[in-house]
Amino acid sequence: MSETPTQTAGQPDAADLESLVADWLTVPDAAERLGVPLSAVRRMIEERDLLAHRVGERRVVAVPARFIGDEGPLAPLKGTFTVLADGGMRDEEIIAWLFTPDATLPVSGAPIDALIGGFKTEVRRRAMETAL
Repeated sequence: MSETPTQTAGQPDAADLESLVADWLTVPDAAERLGVPLSAVRRMIEERDLLAHRVGERRVVAVPARFIGDEGPLAPLKGTFTVLADGGMRDEEIIAWLFTPDATLPVSGAPIDALIGGFKTEVRRRAMETAL
């Protein structure tokens, strides 16, 4: 894969990330889904309870829809974000890692599927290995 000015080695291309995740919520959509003001969602992004990426033709700020459960941001995400970021991953790389299928996980799918399925420890173990 050749590098472009907007892409560095190891960083997913924006279009690839958008298609990998597929279901995004803009900040207003996330606020509506959570029943909170826009400022609360922005704060969740600032405090890294959620990660965001600019998507679409207009490059609007959006979060992966699967990051939000019935009670708000998925609880195991923040610690997983921290482990991967401490290992040197950028936000786009973290999102890509969470949505990239991994056949070695105890559930079929990607790390995000395992987190939703209750396999936080296994995902964090893999995150630590990845971050080394």
